[in-house]
Amino acid sequence: MLCGLGLYGCITTEYNTATHQQDIFFYSTEKEVNLGRNVSKSVENKLPIFKDPRITNKIFEIGRMVSDVCDRKEINYYFGVIDEKDEINAASLPGGYIYVYRGLLDMLDNDDQIAFVLAHEIGHIVARHHIKKLQAALGYNFLLLAASQVPSSGNISGAQGVDLIFATIMSEYSQEDELLADELAVKYTEKAGFDPKEGINVLNKLREKNREEKPRPISYFRTHPYISQRIRSIKQLLGLPLEFQDIIND
Repeated sequence: MLCGLGLYGCITTEYNTATHQQDIFFYSTEKEVNLGRNVSKSVENKLPIFKDPRITNKIFEIGRMVSDVCDRKEINYYFGVIDEKDEINAASLPGGYIYVYRGLLDMLDNDDQIAFVLAHEIGHIVARHHIKKLQAALGYNFLLLAASQVPSSGNISGAQGVDLIFATIMSEYSQEDELLADELAVKYTEKAGFDPKEGINVLNKLREKNREEKPRPISYFRTHPYISQRIRSIKQLLGLPLEFQDIIND
């Protein structure tokens, strides 16, 4: 542990099970979980949460099967459904909180496709992409915001602070982060007994939806890498042949 922040706390170096290297974090796992809990409370206060137990229990069970085989087991995982049919999206928060919007859920055909979406979000949590993104985007201000609260809790209070953190989390991931989350999704779905090839079908659905809705792209997977690039990467991981449409970036 490197104590280089004075009164604001310590920088921790931790082994990242997703990248297989030592990464530097300003936030410990305990504070990350508390941060995610705070942001999730704000999400559930502002957005409609779907309560149908038939759906929510299915999402929880599939999510549990995937999280049980993931590389980060020191945290608990929470799965919820946001009741917005016009939003094709999913989101994960620091510390194990994952939400799927009804709009995306209604597009999916089977449990294997649901598993891929959840595994992709779990991949971001395993790799701690949220914390790295917050560190890069908010930097010193983020540390001041964290230090202004009770040091042992890691809580971020105040609507503006939570909204800033959520907006940063929901912004685009880097190409490297998205491709790594896909790679982990393939790994975790297969280990959990689901068909990882269904991830390709999920991406194809999103690509077709994107084409229909241009110039306003759908929210989910609206990231730096082209969807075709992500399909290419998954097919290469699974040893599947490429098609012409996989080569053209769109």
